[in-house]
Parts: sequence; C-alpha cells; structure tokens
Amino acid sequence: MGIKSLSQLNLQNAKVILRCDFNVPIKDGVIGDAGRIVASLSTIKKLLAANCSVVIIAHLGRPKGEVKPELSLAPIAKKLGELLNQEVLFSPEITGISDKARALKSGQILLLENIRFLSSETSKEESERMKLANELSTYGDIYIGDGFGAVHRKHASVYELAKLLPHAAGDLISGEVAVLEQLTKNPSRPYGVVLGGAKVSDKIGVISNFLDKANLIAIGGGMVFTFLAAQGKEIGKSLVENDLIDTVKELMIRAEKLGVKFLLPIDIVVASEFSADSLPTTVDSDQIPSDQMGLDIGPKSAENFALEIKLCKTVFWNGPMGVFEFTNFSYGTKVIAQALTQVDGMAVVGGGDSAAAVRKLGFADKDFGYISTGGGASLEYLEGKELPGLIALS
Repeated sequence: MGIKSLSQLNLQNAKVILRCDFNVPIKDGVIGDAGRIVASLSTIKKLLAANCSVVIIAHLGRPKGEVKPELSLAPIAKKLGELLNQEVLFSPEITGISDKARALKSGQILLLENIRFLSSETSKEESERMKLANELSTYGDIYIGDGFGAVHRKHASVYELAKLLPHAAGDLISGEVAVLEQLTKNPSRPYGVVLGGAKVSDKIGVISNFLDKANLIAIGGGMVFTFLAAQGKEIGKSLVENDLIDTVKELMIRAEKLGVKFLLPIDIVVASEFSADSLPTTVDSDQIPSDQMGLDIGPKSAENFALEIKLCKTVFWNGPMGVFEFTNFSYGTKVIAQALTQVDGMAVVGGGDSAAAVRKLGFADKDFGYISTGGGASLEYLEGKELPGLIALS
C-alpha cells in the first residue's frame, strides 16, 4: 500500500491540519512519559520550516464523548511548547473555530482540546463522523496524518477527514510503516517474537499470524497463565482466560508442527496479593501455590528468554513480562529489555506498555532499534489487518 509521504506535497506556506497521537500517561496534570509527544516533533518541525500554520488534532484516553477535565490536552500544549521552544496556542473549543484556525499566521501552532470529548469522533454512524470531518476540514487546506496509535480506528479525524483534503503521512507514520513492513516482508533470521501483557485475547491473532513467520515465540506476562493452565498446571490465583484454553492448546500444537521454538517460563515470581508491597517468592511454573498469583516470570526464565533473544537477528517485543510498575515484579521485563539492546540486528519495542516500561526502567530510546508508538495499531498491522487510517492516507 503506497502511503504518501510529506515530501510528496507542496507544504510551503500551507495551512495544515495535523492529526497527532498525544495519548500519554498523565496524572494530576503531570505527564508521566512524553514519548508520543517527542515522536511528533520531526513532522511539526518540518511544517514550521516550510512556514506552515498548524492546527493539531489529538486525543487522550477514552472519555467516550464526555468532557473529562482530567483528560484535557491543556498540559500537553504546554509541554509541546517547551519541547519546541515556542508558544503553542490552545483551543478549549473543538468546533466552530474556523475563523480562529484560518487566522493563524505562518509558524503558529494551535492545539485543539481532546477530540474524543465529541461523541461524533468515535461514532459508529458514518454520517455523524462525516459531519464532524466536514467541520474540521474548514480549518486548513492540507491534512497530515501522524497519529499512528489511532490508525486502526475508523474515527472522523483519522479516516473521514483525510479523504476530504490533499493528504500525506507524517514522519512518524511513515517510519512506523517502514519498520512494520520490515518485520512482515522479509526479516533477517532467526526471527524472535516476545509477547507479554495481561490478556491472551489481545494477542491470539498476532501469535497465530507469527507462527508462519517467526522462528521463536516467547510468552510472558499475565497471559502466560492461560498457556500454563492449558498444559494442566496449577496456576493458583493467577490471571486466566478459561474460554481460550482450547485455542491456546491448538496454537502450541501448531508451533510444534511448524518447528517454531515456543518458550514458556519455567519459573514464576508469585505473591499473595496484587500489590507493590507484596513479598515476592520464586517457584517452578508447575508449583504455584493455590493461594498465590504469578506477577512476573522468574529469573531462570528471564535468563533463558534473554539467551534466545540475543541469538536473533530480528526481534519484536510487545507487552511486559510482569507487573513492571511494582519494583518487586519488574525484573523479568528489565532482563528482556536489556537483551533487546544487545541484539545484533533489528530490535523493535512494540508500543504502549512496553515503551513505557523500558523508559521507566531507565533505558533510553536510542538503546533500541525502534520504539513503536502504537501498541494496538502495531499488533493489528502485524496480524495482517487493513488499518483504516493507513488506507485513508494511500
């Protein structure tokens, strides 16, 4: 799918509408990880260099069409201004500001309030989304899509709006797609995939698709207990999706038939409660006590995974190995992150929680081949799904 890039448009002195993904962790107005804001700078700087005026549309969280002050983008306007070293104007109104948007001078940036405060942005009704897109399209003459984290959504500002104006993908989306193509078309081998996170249900499609492509699949995180349960092991109070046990059994049989190395943890760090203060103990993965829950892969498993990862030429990792937010249960994730920094080839950290985890654990973005900004979008791309936001930019 040929996506238009910035260089294919004449941007000189243009009035640009830019869709970004500023879905960052924010608490009491303080931004926890500004990774996604930083990721948008390349495109914004190019637009400023071409003397454009820029109206930015972005989302934060899932306010479901209601105004939620704690999900306001006002702190993000401030942060973006600091990063660019210039004022970023902020509009609490999202609609009815055509005159204000059109009055922007070259080099000025206006960030609109959280687009998801409007129910029409995410509406299932195409006519409602179209009405909003028509209104937004009056704010500029060119549309640049650069919110990779939202391209798997058929939302007004991602899908319909792109079709109404001359359009292109920003540097972030172009970069993400290039990396994902490399992971799906002809990756250097051995090719390893490390998957974690809480739920198997989120990753079934990806695992299934990767069985035909990868040489190694390693599973950690909360989803591992559905696999252990499928092997008939006692998992205590650990997270499990019982309705997926049969599916998981089929995946493991398929892996064996295809000769894919399928790694599950041999030891687990358990505790009696899901809490930062819980005391950790390490047990074999078939010896989890009935009153305990698994909160991280064990140290032997982490080392085992790390050894295999370092032998790979291409690695894709999505999802932490345990509850990395709690120091006592962050070791597995840290060992995996460390191994990815030592891959002789391409190592991709696949968005969302994994990106937040590596930064929280003290790694720098440059330590990895690539850090994706879109967890769900990356996974759907790697599942082989068509993404509406990318189709609209073709």
